[in-house]
Amino acid sequence: MRTTIGYTVESIGYVIGAQGLVSFASQTFFGTEWGWLHKVVDLPSAAYLGIVAVGLALIVGGVKTRAPQRQEAA
Repeated sequence: MRTTIGYTVESIGYVIGAQGLVSFASQTFFGTEWGWLHKVVDLPSAAYLGIVAVGLALIVGGVKTRAPQRQEAA
């Protein structure tokens, strides 16, 4: 169960981090709105970097939650 939860949290972190990065880049460099995050919240472009940080924190938390891999003797 721990492995499943770790992979799930990590997967959610990838999606949130990617959406934050896409939203930041689209507002900063192109002046448009990409992705779906802008449909949920209307934030300034710098705040989307905080969303990226939350995504990275979820990824790290998911990786640390995973059960350690067993080493088999050869």
